[in-house]
Amino acid sequence: MSTAPAGTTNNTWNVDPVHSQAEFGVRHMMISTVKGYFDVEGTIHLDEDDFSASSIELTMDAASINTRNEDRDAHLRSEDFFDAESHPVLKFKGSPEGSKEDRFTVKGELTIRDVTRPVTLEAEELGRGTDPWGNPRVGFRGETRISRKEFGLTWNQALETGGVLVGDEVRIQVEVQAIPADAAEGEEG
Repeated sequence: MSTAPAGTTNNTWNVDPVHSQAEFGVRHMMISTVKGYFDVEGTIHLDEDDFSASSIELTMDAASINTRNEDRDAHLRSEDFFDAESHPVLKFKGSPEGSKEDRFTVKGELTIRDVTRPVTLEAEELGRGTDPWGNPRVGFRGETRISRKEFGLTWNQALETGGVLVGDEVRIQVEVQAIPADAAEGEEG
């Protein structure tokens, strides 16, 4: 099990938005998966003595959605989907269950379009290190699946051949790198 920097047991870490993202995948036309991502920011409170007392809060900028297709991204930002103008952020807030092992579970709440639902992430710590400017860093990854309809994302189009244009199940993977809140600002790389 990884340890906190010497002399600390409860740390606040800021998510480094340059090295973090929330990725999603959803079925398209029932034959392939379209993937995209959001920019992500947030805070992780790590309690090394009682890991279950740790917590994470993330925000994702709805307007930052990127699926590598500007027309699709504009549609996803519209009222048909995320309504980024009225609901500019997606939020996740959660805490791990039990003690930290190689993989652990994070229970929390995800908010999309002001609809909040419970979600469970299967998570893991990816590692720890020190950047070239002497700042400690830690990386985490979490994965879950949600029903987009449960969050009010119901737009769809029937296909002539049967089925629908956009699947309901969305696979989400969040990968974050964080730095202690009290660390000196360093170069980005």
